[in-house]
Amino acid sequence: MVMVIGVPKEIKSNENRVALTPAGALELTKRGHQVYVQSTAGVGSGFTNDNYINAGAKILATIEEIYAIADMIIKVKEPIESEYKLIKKDQLLFTYFHFASYEPLTNAMIESGAVCLAYETVELPDRSLPLLIPMSEVAGRMAIQEGAKYLEKPQKGKGILLGGVPGVPPAKVLVLGGGVVGTQAAKMAAGLGAQVTLMDISLNRLRYLADVMPANVNTMFSNELTIRELVRSHDLIVGAVLIPGAKAPSLVTRDMLSTMHPGTVLVDVAIDQGGCIETSKPTTHDDPIYIIDEVVHYCVANMPGAVPYTSTVALTNATLPYAIQLADKGWRKACSENKSLMLGLNVVGGKVVYEGVAKAFNLSYTKVEDVI
Repeated sequence: MVMVIGVPKEIKSNENRVALTPAGALELTKRGHQVYVQSTAGVGSGFTNDNYINAGAKILATIEEIYAIADMIIKVKEPIESEYKLIKKDQLLFTYFHFASYEPLTNAMIESGAVCLAYETVELPDRSLPLLIPMSEVAGRMAIQEGAKYLEKPQKGKGILLGGVPGVPPAKVLVLGGGVVGTQAAKMAAGLGAQVTLMDISLNRLRYLADVMPANVNTMFSNELTIRELVRSHDLIVGAVLIPGAKAPSLVTRDMLSTMHPGTVLVDVAIDQGGCIETSKPTTHDDPIYIIDEVVHYCVANMPGAVPYTSTVALTNATLPYAIQLADKGWRKACSENKSLMLGLNVVGGKVVYEGVAKAFNLSYTKVEDVI
């Protein structure tokens, strides 16, 4: 079958990623599919219109034309209000949706009658989330890069170099959570020469991390008392705790701030899920930090958006194989043959087929098997 695929330009503020690279466009066009890319959609990630044309895609000037022509829309971020009316009945949308955190979007997609397949709920048999992992890797590594910057005195930090120098000890970094984000953060901090403490509540995970991490990373079992003790002495604290689909727990509480040294930096990567630091509130790349009790808080909600080239390529490396399956077989056949992809279906033809979304807003839930 031939699928017409549309790639709109992302219009959410400060979003420079694009859902398909020229390399991805080539893979789809050589299979006989038609790819339409909105003009300048790739510019923020370093890809020109000509790069797409050379890969066999066609360029359209407006977002309206893209939605009108496409059977399948591939995006990065969820559609925003101005896009709702452009979405057609039975059109397949493949993007990050995060439905459970925003009811108006859920209602709009139910009303549209579209097929909404969400990156963040595609799940492998081992419970890992293959289309979320690349962005977690970027965010974990960036947490240290940003934390190191905000430890500088002009940025209101403590004025300490993460790796130290001969004769001067390095900074102490505390990473809360040993998942993808925490592992990448610890690796990056260790590589810069910091003294790292990595905490988690899974002993199996800690055993694995103790085996693979360099000697300047110590693992510790996470509990409130230990966290209270460690935040007093650490210079950079990274919150990297995620409970899939639920609000993150507050591990660093308001009263702990007064025990920290002035100029300590907190980076809360879990801010997309409510944050695991009690005093966190979402910030933007334009205005990334605020200070409470002389402690610097960096809580940017879309950290990977600051490095769109890396993020786009990392994301599309993961999404393209699934996009190809959807294009080659159509969503019904692709989802019935691939259970991981089936779990990505959230809203189909006006019905909510993902239990977490139905529960979040008390909507009626239809089993996904009933719509395929």
